[in-house]
Amino acid sequence: MVSVGKAIGLGAAAAAAAGAAAAGVAADRAAAARRRLRALDPADGFAHTADLELKVIATDGLNLHVEVDSPDNLDPTLPTIVMSHGFCLSLRGWVLQRRALVDAGYRVVLWDQRSHGESEVSDLEHCTIEQLANDLRAVIDATCPEGPLVLVGHSMGGMTTMAFTRLHAGLVRERVMAVAFLSTAAGGEGLTDLGMGPLVGRAIGQAGPRVLSHLAPHQRWLAPVRRLGRNVEDALVDRFSFDSPVSEQTVRFAADLILATPLEVMAAFLPALRMHDELETLAALLDKEVLVVNGTGDLLTPPRRSEEIVERLPGAEHVVVQDSGHLIMLEHPEVVTDQILALIDRAEADAAAGILVSDKPRVRRKVIDIAKGRLVRRTRAQAKSESKSKSKAKSENKNKSKANS
Repeated sequence: MVSVGKAIGLGAAAAAAAGAAAAGVAADRAAAARRRLRALDPADGFAHTADLELKVIATDGLNLHVEVDSPDNLDPTLPTIVMSHGFCLSLRGWVLQRRALVDAGYRVVLWDQRSHGESEVSDLEHCTIEQLANDLRAVIDATCPEGPLVLVGHSMGGMTTMAFTRLHAGLVRERVMAVAFLSTAAGGEGLTDLGMGPLVGRAIGQAGPRVLSHLAPHQRWLAPVRRLGRNVEDALVDRFSFDSPVSEQTVRFAADLILATPLEVMAAFLPALRMHDELETLAALLDKEVLVVNGTGDLLTPPRRSEEIVERLPGAEHVVVQDSGHLIMLEHPEVVTDQILALIDRAEADAAAGILVSDKPRVRRKVIDIAKGRLVRRTRAQAKSESKSKSKAKSENKNKSKANS
C-alpha cells in the first residue's frame, strides 16, 4: 500500500510532468505561429559588418569592444550618435537602427558594455553603473573626441547614460545636444519584478545573484538542455521581451543575445541595477532635448518608470508604443528609428531658432505601429488561405483514392 506522503509526492511529480508537457505543447504551437510570420524578418537579416572595429581601454585597463559605422558622404556638422545597449544584450541588438541611421547620413558609434558581447569580462569590483559611465567616456574620447553628440541608451544603457551625465557633466553640457532613453528607469527599485509584483521581485533581487553564481560553473552543461527545450526557451524570451507578434528569427536572435551572457555576469550586475538611483541627476538634462520611449507591455521597465523620468524633465517628449515589450528596438525598429531621427531634428531646429528646451511644454504621445499591424494581418490571412487550400487538396486526393479503390 502506498503511503499518503508518497502518493502526494507522486501526484505532485505527475502534475509537474503534465504541466511541463502542456507548456511544451503550447510552446510548440507558438513557435509554429511565429514561423508563419517570416514576412516580419528584416530584409537584410540580423548579421552586420561594421565599417570599423576597435578596442578601447577602460580606466581599469579592461578592453572594450567598439564598432563604428559611417555614411559614404558624412556631413561633419551632423552629430555622432552613440548607442549603449542593455543588460544581457550586446551592441548587436542595435543592428536595425544602426543601418537606418547611417542611411540617414549619421555616424554611429556602438560598444559592448563590460562583460557583455565581445568586451572583456570585468572583475566584480568594477561591475557598477558608475564604471559603465566611465567606460562610455573612454569610448567617446577614443571615437568622437570632438563635435556634437546624441546619446541613446536602452535599459541598462540608459542607466549608464544617466550616470555619465552626473560624472562627466562638463562634456554633456558642452557637446551633447540630445539624449534618448529607451525602456529604462532612473531608479532600480522593482526592476526585477518581471511583472509579478514586489514580493517576487524582492525574492529574485535577493536570491538571484546567489543562485546564478552557484549555476555559473555548470553553464556549459546547460547548452544541450537549451537545444532540447528551444521552443520553451523561445516562449519565455517572447513573453518577457515582446508584446506583439514577432517572427521566429527575431525571437531566436533575442534569445541568443540574452543567453549568451554568462551567468556570473548576470549575477554580478543584478545588485548594481537594484541600487541604481539617478533621479536627481536628471536635472542636468533640463536644457537638453530628451526623448523617453517605452512599450505598453514592457514587464521589466513599464511606462510608469519612464514617467518618473519625464516628470523631472518638463521639456521632454514621452512616447509610449502600443503593443511593445522591453526589446522595443527589435519589435518596432522603424518606430524607434523614426523617434530618434525626430529627436535630432527637434534639437537642431530649436538650436537654430534659439528656443530653450526648458521653455517648451512636456509632450506625451502614444504611438501605434500601423505598418506592422497591417503586415501581420496580411501575413496571417495569407497563411490561413494557404492552409485551407492544402486541406482542400488533401481532402480531394483522399476522395479520389477512395473512388479508385
